[in-house]
Amino acid sequence: MSSVSYHISNLLEKMTSTDKDFRFMATNDLMLELQKGSIKLDEDSERKVVTMLLKLLEDKNGEVQNLAVKCLAPLVSKVKEPQVEMMVDTLCSNMMSEKEQLRDISSMGLKTVIAELPLSSSGEGEVKTGVCKKITAQLIGAMGKQEDVSVQLEALDILSDMLGSVHPSTHSCFHSFFTHILCQLTSPRMAVRKRSILALGHLVPSCSPALFSQLTEHLLTELAKGPPTSVTRTYIQCLATISRHGGHRVGEHLEKLIPMVVKFTTVEDDELREYCFQAFEAFIHRCPKEMSPHVATVTQLCLKFMTFDPNYNYDDEEEEEDDKMDSDDEYSDDDDMSWKVRRSSIKCLEALISTRRDLLLSFYSSICPALLARFKEREENVRADVFGAFSTLLRQTRVGSSHHGIIMTRLDSGVSREEEPAVTMLKKQVPVIVKALHRHLKEKNIKSRQGCFCLLTELAHTVPGALEQHIPALIPGIVFSLTDKSTSSNMRIDALSFFHVLLLSHPPQAFQPHMQVLLPPVVACVEDSFYKITSEALLVMQQLVRVMRPQGQSTTAGGFDPKPFVKEVFAVTLKRLKATDIDQEVKERAISCMGHMVCHLGDHLGAELQGILAIFLERLKNEITRLTAVRTITLIAASPVKINLSSILSEALSVLGSFLRKNQRALKLSTLACLTALVTHHAATIKPAALEPVLSELPSLVDESDMHVSQVSVTLLTCMANACPSSLAKISSSVLPGVFGLVHSPLLQSSALAAVLDFLQALVLSKTSNLSYRQLLKSLTEPFHSAPSSVDSSTIHRQSYHSVARCVAALCSACPKETPGTVASFIQEVCDCFGTYAGSDPLQSSARVLALLCLGEVGRSGSLGGSKEVQGVIVEAFTSTSEEVRTAASCALGSMAVGSLSEYLPFLLKEISSQPRRQYLLLHSLKEVISACPASSLSPHLESIWALLFQNCECPEEGTRNLVAECLGKLTLVNPAQLLPRLKQQLKAGSPVARSTVVTAVKFTIVDQPAPIDSLLKDSIGDFLKTLQDVDINVRRVTLVMFNSAAHNKPSLIRGLLPKVLPHLYRETQIRKDLIREVEMGPFKHTVDDGLDVRKAAFECMYTLLDSCLEGLDVLQFLDHVEEGLKDHYDIRMLTFLMLARLVSLCPAAVLQRLDRLVEPLKATCTSKVKAGSVKQEFEKQEELRRSAMRAVAALLAVPEVERSPSMADFANQIRTNADMASIYQSVQGGEGGGLGPAESMDVN
Repeated sequence: MSSVSYHISNLLEKMTSTDKDFRFMATNDLMLELQKGSIKLDEDSERKVVTMLLKLLEDKNGEVQNLAVKCLAPLVSKVKEPQVEMMVDTLCSNMMSEKEQLRDISSMGLKTVIAELPLSSSGEGEVKTGVCKKITAQLIGAMGKQEDVSVQLEALDILSDMLGSVHPSTHSCFHSFFTHILCQLTSPRMAVRKRSILALGHLVPSCSPALFSQLTEHLLTELAKGPPTSVTRTYIQCLATISRHGGHRVGEHLEKLIPMVVKFTTVEDDELREYCFQAFEAFIHRCPKEMSPHVATVTQLCLKFMTFDPNYNYDDEEEEEDDKMDSDDEYSDDDDMSWKVRRSSIKCLEALISTRRDLLLSFYSSICPALLARFKEREENVRADVFGAFSTLLRQTRVGSSHHGIIMTRLDSGVSREEEPAVTMLKKQVPVIVKALHRHLKEKNIKSRQGCFCLLTELAHTVPGALEQHIPALIPGIVFSLTDKSTSSNMRIDALSFFHVLLLSHPPQAFQPHMQVLLPPVVACVEDSFYKITSEALLVMQQLVRVMRPQGQSTTAGGFDPKPFVKEVFAVTLKRLKATDIDQEVKERAISCMGHMVCHLGDHLGAELQGILAIFLERLKNEITRLTAVRTITLIAASPVKINLSSILSEALSVLGSFLRKNQRALKLSTLACLTALVTHHAATIKPAALEPVLSELPSLVDESDMHVSQVSVTLLTCMANACPSSLAKISSSVLPGVFGLVHSPLLQSSALAAVLDFLQALVLSKTSNLSYRQLLKSLTEPFHSAPSSVDSSTIHRQSYHSVARCVAALCSACPKETPGTVASFIQEVCDCFGTYAGSDPLQSSARVLALLCLGEVGRSGSLGGSKEVQGVIVEAFTSTSEEVRTAASCALGSMAVGSLSEYLPFLLKEISSQPRRQYLLLHSLKEVISACPASSLSPHLESIWALLFQNCECPEEGTRNLVAECLGKLTLVNPAQLLPRLKQQLKAGSPVARSTVVTAVKFTIVDQPAPIDSLLKDSIGDFLKTLQDVDINVRRVTLVMFNSAAHNKPSLIRGLLPKVLPHLYRETQIRKDLIREVEMGPFKHTVDDGLDVRKAAFECMYTLLDSCLEGLDVLQFLDHVEEGLKDHYDIRMLTFLMLARLVSLCPAAVLQRLDRLVEPLKATCTSKVKAGSVKQEFEKQEELRRSAMRAVAALLAVPEVERSPSMADFANQIRTNADMASIYQSVQGGEGGGLGPAESMDVN
């Protein structure tokens, strides 16, 4: 410690030297010492260092002064409060010095000290508050020096810095200078007024509500007095600033503010009007809900003043001409400020469009035509803002139309999806848009052209195909931007980027007539020296190749002959393909472009083709370009032009085989796809030996650890079995064990299972030696018959039974001659297992389950007929003591009925009626029949099934009722026009139990894909939702579950009903004391809340609505109920924490408005502790609850403005200082999900 003091003393002595270099070096050494984290100063050293540094601030040498200021930063955290106060006192005194240089350096010093003051925690917070009070008092004195404006400006600057950087909890010490700053708003100096506004902006977020109201009232009072225009401007600017910084707090004062600001737009002062519109823009961004009553007024003002150009007369006739209006560009008037009014009103409109998507349709009626009319704007910057506002309108339309895929498309089923009304309105405006932009596309002004291309790109994304009729009008503008010598690189890139989007979103036939004009400029761009232009041009060229001959089109189809253009395109692409000293992106795109050329136009390349293939082979061997080369060869291999690849095939297969070893998943998948394409299309030229390098690598890829790679590998094996069966002679010991491992894996399902089924069928049909039907069947079923010592049958997953059964059925369908024998063996197996001990033997039980499922899957294809023997076996299996066997029998009966409906369905319906004890299992079978059979097959049996289901809809067992409801729902989909009205009719009759069954049935009619029932359901779902007012709580609960399903899968069904439904939904979130009862359990009393389930269902609906119908919600009203949920039961609190985190990302402004009310329940949860002596489960539940609450806190703290709230700042400080809470916060921020990744979202399926 003494050595440090000694060293510091030496440095301080050198600082008094007359030699400026000595002083400089000593100061620099001191700074390096202070920057060391370990250094500690005693009290005497602290005082000496501070005194010396303050003295050096007056040094004659500027460099020494600057170093002294830099030393203050590390010094602040190493000295005690008295020394910090001494620094501040001296610096503030120097601020009022007569010497300008000393004032400037002291100002820098003060800013440095303020920036380094520690965050408020424990005692340090008091230090900071004390220092801030000292600075504030001194600076208020400095501001009183009216004669020196520079002192006032510096003082205001420092106060702004202090307010912006210090902890909100210390802001109370700044309230004293509030009145002083208000006085500065009337200063004769503009700079002082602006700095005062900035200081107020920093103070606003954390000042008390009373002080905020005082500020607003002061501004309103002063504005009402009608002050001079210059002062009025200042007050309006101040309103905009406090709105931007204070956000939601302005909302409660808007009713008084808006009329005042509207009044000042009538004053003939351009700058004042500009500030008025800036204030409107701030109000719209920060208080969108409170602005709702004023939207019409503000919109009308914006529409009026966006055309405000008193010094210029727009000639309507000139707008129709094609000349470039050079006279407009030359127009200039330095005193004309009207463009600022136009620009601010357009920005205000853009704010409206971006925040009020719910008004999109009205915007298309009012704002859209007005913006289109302003495309003729003469001022370049204003025109750019017009284009920006219109692009925002397009983006908002795209957000809506892409939500849940609502874009007009024709599906295979013939069901057309609904097109959003906004998209329809936009389509009508497309001709007007193109006409308005046409002239600007050929202007010299680059900024205008870039704005046009950005807007057109948005339009092409929003409404693909809409520009097809207008392509002839757009092409001259594209060509002009690509060929004009004065065009910048960025302009060319923008033009190429738009052209690429245009080519992708429109049919090739639209461009074919213009190829003569389009191709030369694109070719020139490919040869450009700037790699970004070349890269973008190659993308466009690739699409132009597709235009020359679309996939599957013959040379002369459509009357377009690509031959005249092939040579030119080929030459320029080949030059880039051969070059090795070019950018990586250009290399890849050159390979891809040439690949498309070979794929589409390979028959036009003649002798050049083999040389190109040789280059592709080289690129395949290059580590940098191999992935692109693999994808290109895949494209060429599948080409309808039938390219001859024999010259590179053998070597390419060897190289591709080696890629399967690489630890690069994308390369593996692309290689497997390439090999599949080669084997499928070029099997005749592949020798079996050439496939050996590939087959040797496949065993390691067929593994459950990566199902997608396994699926693609099995698909390749299937192609080999079909095209080159001799190549699979040796796979029984290599790949086949892996395939059977997949079949027995619990992870195998859907597309991967389908790939395995195709492979097994192809394999058995290939007649490969040692892979016969019997051997494959034995390998599939062996694990289910193995002795427990070799295979633990308990490890066989339920999914494996179903997978094996599907595989057995696939083999049977491929070898129908073998089917009778296989079916007989399965029947025998089921019968052999009957006995008094059968249920207790797990091995026999697993074999029996498998046999039943195999019979079901074989029967699904209709191979069993109406065998009475099989029916008897199934009925017998229903009497088994094993739950698994009974369930398997149920599945088997359903599958068989699907295959032979007329044989099995009457039997099934009869059993359901006569066997009440088996009803649940038999209904499972019926559900399978209804789900899997086509509507035409079920139609004759519709009435008998419907009648049977309604006989059982009041079954006392809830599980059985749910099955009945599912059957009813799926049956309604068979003939919705007939059955949906009958389902609705049942709501009026029957008991509450029957009503709940009917409502649950409606849930199963709502599927996530478009269906014929959708339009009918949309008309009648309101009647089903009326059951939210049912007297029975269970009916209300299942209605909420149905509503949740609709909101999740088909939000368009319920969007229009939200105003009627939401009040009933919110009512169900409230705790009802009449549903809470006490139950005595021995000596203990236990509280039971019968309303908990319905509340949970209501909150789940609210969570779903956030994702699907946010624009239909009043977020502040929504937050009221979230706030109540934060204090509810454990399950509901877990839900509301998730909802709060989601709301933070979707509507941060609304959450900020309610922040102070939301913090308390979050704090209560994070700080609560379980009573001592509680069971382990209680501790675990409480820990999970705290973690969930902390995730919501983490989401809140991610919003920059949150810690400006004193209550949130205190809570954040509490988390930092409490080790327990800090560790939870770190864990949710770090490796365990990092706040709010996908893992934290709620499953709403």
